[in-house]
Amino acid sequence: MNFEILIPITLFVSIAYVIKVIVDARTRRALIGTNGSEELVRSIMVGEELRQKHSSLRWGVTLLAVGAGFALIEAYGWDHVTPGVIAVLALATGAGNLAYYFLTRRMSPAT
Repeated sequence: MNFEILIPITLFVSIAYVIKVIVDARTRRALIGTNGSEELVRSIMVGEELRQKHSSLRWGVTLLAVGAGFALIEAYGWDHVTPGVIAVLALATGAGNLAYYFLTRRMSPAT
């Protein structure tokens, strides 16, 4: 494996994640520090928690579908990257996103 490429990519992803965490923390601190109504702060925190849960669900369902796509490719013994192999992975990704959409619609209250 070519680690000369992997190390800078990991470094940039880590830096981006740290910046995101810091910005989120400062936003929460500013929101709480402005002495906004307790109901507003609570609703924003609940909304953020729900968004994080949905994000985890989306990644889980999508990665599960992509894994099934890779398993299908392995089961059929496709060794080379061809348009058909890429199509299987694209279909698996799309199916995972659609499954996430239908799961969240089922979980959310009717409006």
